Amino acid sequence: MTISIAPPHSSDDDVAELVARVAELERTQRTEDVEGFLALFDADAVWVSAAGVRLIGRRQIEEFTSRVLPGAFADGSVRYDVEHIRFITGDVVLTGVNQDYLDAVGRPMSPPVKGRPSYIWRRQDGEWYIASGQNTLVPTERID
Repeated sequence: MTISIAPPHSSDDDVAELVARVAELERTQRTEDVEGFLALFDADAVWVSAAGVRLIGRRQIEEFTSRVLPGAFADGSVRYDVEHIRFITGDVVLTGVNQDYLDAVGRPMSPPVKGRPSYIWRRQDGEWYIASGQNTLVPTERID
């Protein structure tokens, strides 16, 4: 998949770092690593789960994630592909991601389960942290 980047002359290093952070987000979810997942968020982050639960601040995100992430991928996993990166400012970026949910042997679920999350990242002390995330599932009838 080709990543669209706006503006197109954005820093290759920043793009690589953001793709790596999304890969880390995928890894923490696949391995049910609650601490690693939480380390990706800034203190005041807002997170909306795929089920529409809005969590404000790292404490709420931690309480929710500690309940739902362990065991969430016992029967499968998820794959993330960055589709779009939009630099809003030099230190604020939106990443558009395609998610594919996989069965226990790594094949796409049948029927397909997909997500189209968007994450707003903020650079703080040289590191990218999620400031806001909307983890949206795609209804089966809309999957292309």
